[in-house]
Amino acid sequence: MNNGKLNISLPDGSVRSFEGPISGEELALDIGPGLAKAALALRIDGEVKDLKTTLDTDTTVEIVTIREEGDDVLELLRHDAAHVLAEAAKELYPETQVTIGPAIDNGFYYDFARDEPFTPADLEKIEKRMHEIVDRDEQIVREEWERDAAVDFFKSIGEDYKAEIIAGIPADQPIGIYRQGEFQDLCRGPHLPSTKKLGHAFKLMKLAGAYWRGDSNNEMLQRVYGTAWRNEKELKAYLHRLEEAERRDHRKLGKEMDLFHLQEEAVGMVFWHEKGWTLYRTLENYIRNKLEQAAYKEVKTPQLVDRKLWEASGHWEKFRDAMYTTESEDRTFALKPMNCPCHVQIFNQGITSYRDLPLRMAEFGSCHRYEPSGALHGIMRVRGFTQDDAHIFCTEDQITSETEIFCALLLDIYKDFGFTDVTVKFSDRPEVRAGEDEIWDKSEGSLRDAIDATGLSYSMNPGEGAFYGPKLEFVLTDAIGRDWQCGTLQVDFVLPERLGASYIGEDGAKHRPVMLHRAIFGSMERFIGILIEEYAGRFPLWLSPVQVVVATITDEADSYAEEVLAALKAKGLRATLDLRNEKINYKVREHSLAKVPAMFVAGKREAEEKTISVRRLGEKHQKVLDLDEAIAQLVEEAQVPGS
Repeated sequence: MNNGKLNISLPDGSVRSFEGPISGEELALDIGPGLAKAALALRIDGEVKDLKTTLDTDTTVEIVTIREEGDDVLELLRHDAAHVLAEAAKELYPETQVTIGPAIDNGFYYDFARDEPFTPADLEKIEKRMHEIVDRDEQIVREEWERDAAVDFFKSIGEDYKAEIIAGIPADQPIGIYRQGEFQDLCRGPHLPSTKKLGHAFKLMKLAGAYWRGDSNNEMLQRVYGTAWRNEKELKAYLHRLEEAERRDHRKLGKEMDLFHLQEEAVGMVFWHEKGWTLYRTLENYIRNKLEQAAYKEVKTPQLVDRKLWEASGHWEKFRDAMYTTESEDRTFALKPMNCPCHVQIFNQGITSYRDLPLRMAEFGSCHRYEPSGALHGIMRVRGFTQDDAHIFCTEDQITSETEIFCALLLDIYKDFGFTDVTVKFSDRPEVRAGEDEIWDKSEGSLRDAIDATGLSYSMNPGEGAFYGPKLEFVLTDAIGRDWQCGTLQVDFVLPERLGASYIGEDGAKHRPVMLHRAIFGSMERFIGILIEEYAGRFPLWLSPVQVVVATITDEADSYAEEVLAALKAKGLRATLDLRNEKINYKVREHSLAKVPAMFVAGKREAEEKTISVRRLGEKHQKVLDLDEAIAQLVEEAQVPGS
């Protein structure tokens, strides 16, 4: 208050004064009727609140509308959509109990307790009723109840799960109950002022099971997932992305293209087929060539290492539950979940001088980590994987220059695959970590100076650093707008200390090196999965497992086709031969499904004229070219980037 006035500061710098307390709705109307109509909520000193919130002290207020970009509006809409879902389900199926229903990425869900399973037809009915509730324009009102009264009320209407949640809240804490129509629900809020403000840009997506409170010892509930957006355009765009994601699913394409498979006898482990392994080796050879050009030294370390090393490094305490172990000769060994402690062992052999630094040590390290079966996802999330791992041992003075070199290398590599939209996140100290705060201050400061020197913009990702040091996370965006975190760079002062790494400085004394942990692909398996989905299986020619198929129209062209195959292979192209007694249209369809980028079709005329009919994947028409010219075009297109 100021001289009895209530002063409200607005985002444009203006201040509005009032005689006494007002609600957010009244403030919006005072600014203008158009804003009052569009208003959804308030942002008070940066925190989103109900539009009906009473303003009784001088403060800064922003009116939130549907036109606002960012997560706040979407979270409001999705949270309300969950409540409307619950109201609709209760109206249609009164015996159903509601439990919890939060907003999540891209949507919302609500968990229901019901003896009879919901069906897809039920979801259609519920979604229709949700639209009716929106059209009713029910006012959404927050009430504060005493805890015990709230418990008694929800028990009285048969909502035992909700009563159990409320009973766990301290007795002296007021309980927020939101009412819309005849439906009441426990919630902290905030919420929209009425159901009409939700709009109709929502859709129920699927059913799933979920344990009460996430505990497998508890009852199984029915979870209904939905999605909600600002408008129909955004909803349609999201549904299109889902369709695209399904079409590009690496598991589906991996089977169609005969790349790999997974099976129950080796959960989370990949069986690479010939074509898939060709793709894998092509990718590995590509990155190996890049690393050699960047003066990395490739090494290979054991997969099975005594637990003593993991205890010394700190990984045993941190990652024990994710490690596969075995006993032998009264010793415990673990399959390595990461490569870094083993690289320090190589560094520690012999005496290293400051003149040897920076030392860039790379390994295609085969690692194993136990991932819960529910977290596994094709080859994107597995238990056995290979990291394109490297560790740079350097002095403190070299952190900035090595970061600049690495960032340039990473961006150059991503560009070769068509990933030009790359964002950077700075992840600082996690709650559970190794090393003193003084060390973390130094490592975070060093990494911040280094990323600033690159000129790259970045956002903060608080508390998400590695347990031994802060890190940069490089997130690339694919063809349908999905983000993938792949590359990392971590500054580590801790592990060299714990494992006794040292070098001889210019002063003749021993010094600790700094260890930069870095990866570009992250894991070979996951990056291949990303590439399959990025290209929808249609790899660029240099990366395709089979670059060209030579197919015959008639057996009169068989010998010529074999000559063509030999000529292709002589030029280093990955080519196969299809002499089957099948119609050419059948062969074209089959190899198109397998995403082979080029077909050389040979018939009697091509054999006589030493030409070839060239069909490219996705093109309707074919070209007849001189054989040498056709091969030369493929050779040029198949050049590996940077080779």
